[in-house]
Amino acid sequence: MTAEIISGKELAQNKRDEMKVITEDLKSKGITPGLAVILVGEDPASRSYVRGKKRACEEVGIYSELDELPYETTEEELLEKVEKLNQSPHIHGILVQLPLPSHISEEAIINKILPEKDVDGFHPINIGKMMIGQEGFLPCTPFGIVEMIKSKGISIEGKHVVIIGRSNIVGKPVGQLLLRENATVTYCHSRTKNMEEITKQADILVVAIGREEMIGSEHIKPGAVVIDVGVNRNEAGKLVGDVKFDDVKDLASYLTPVPGGVGPMTITMLLHNTIQSASRSLK
Repeated sequence: MTAEIISGKELAQNKRDEMKVITEDLKSKGITPGLAVILVGEDPASRSYVRGKKRACEEVGIYSELDELPYETTEEELLEKVEKLNQSPHIHGILVQLPLPSHISEEAIINKILPEKDVDGFHPINIGKMMIGQEGFLPCTPFGIVEMIKSKGISIEGKHVVIIGRSNIVGKPVGQLLLRENATVTYCHSRTKNMEEITKQADILVVAIGREEMIGSEHIKPGAVVIDVGVNRNEAGKLVGDVKFDDVKDLASYLTPVPGGVGPMTITMLLHNTIQSASRSLK
């Protein structure tokens, strides 16, 4: 048995084609969805992500603007910039690219973004709404992961899902979203004892630890669905995930690749949230 690949690239493209139609419809009603991205400093990975987001916006017809601020920008100046965007009627989504320089509090900046423009889904109000099942913006990577699993017609209800990783951006929220789909969810992390015993019980294994090819066949139950969220560069400079792809591909039933797996879906769900925000502003 060789795992069927869940291509995030392919699914993202299908969703973006649908989004073009929705965006055109909104424009005919006088609303152009608008996304503002703020980048502080010169981090090359952040710069590359931001360029990807800009291209994606152009592709589906979303207006986007990029504010590039120097590393020395103060927290006060950044808060003022966010407040201006909060007040701007043609901006429906605000994204501050993380990580921020160490002299700026990420928490203060995220809390400053209006929840109804928080298309990253990081504001405590949106996280709270997600926890209790109210309508709000869902964090993009977890949202994308659930969409990928569903795209293959994989039933989540009643399945044992194991999440490796407990970050606020991926690990914790993806567990909550899968719980909402009636899965039984177990979290593993750096302090978990006998991790292999737990991961081998998983019907669906989501790996988000940010450690190069840490998870191999010894962690996987035959026939499990394996979602690899990791993006790491190995010694040869090649992009690899948190899962040993070649080691696992003949054991899993479904497997996401790196690159071309979860990554493209993250940006796509950001576009989805921005269009949602624009649609809500019509009401």
